[in-house]
Amino acid sequence: MVKYKLFGILSMFIFSLPKILPIQSAPKKENPAPSAPTEVIQIPIRKVAVATKPIQSIKVTASVYFPVENQTDDSPLITADNSKIKYKKPSKHRWIAVSRNLLTRWGGTIDFGDTLHVKGINKRMDGFYVVRDTMNKRIKNQIDILVGEKENIMGLWEDVHIYKHN
Repeated sequence: MVKYKLFGILSMFIFSLPKILPIQSAPKKENPAPSAPTEVIQIPIRKVAVATKPIQSIKVTASVYFPVENQTDDSPLITADNSKIKYKKPSKHRWIAVSRNLLTRWGGTIDFGDTLHVKGINKRMDGFYVVRDTMNKRIKNQIDILVGEKENIMGLWEDVHIYKHN
């Protein structure tokens, strides 16, 4: 205990020493006047998107689903991870449901909230989607893309590739 008190007193003395004893610093040198006028140019900083490499490609079958009771459970506007679907234009969410065998909870490599790059449907439907929902346990290696009933999008596509990004 005494050791710590002595250390505290000693450290207070050492740190207050520069205030007690004035230390002379080296004389400041004045910068000579520049020979030519200098101009400061501001260069805008460009934001660069960092591309992440996809971990793996998984070949799946893709389809679409509507947020209605006959295609989901009894609460069609709530996904498996408790996200709420906006009914008027659900495709703006860019959310998908994946079959259970693809989810980490059941031995897969994909988890809720992961971003997947979907390729092989068409130009309008290909792109990045967030995993928010899961499918019935009888379905394997398939994804369902969330769309609205009034958007007139129907289909079943085979040989679709999904890429998980970190």
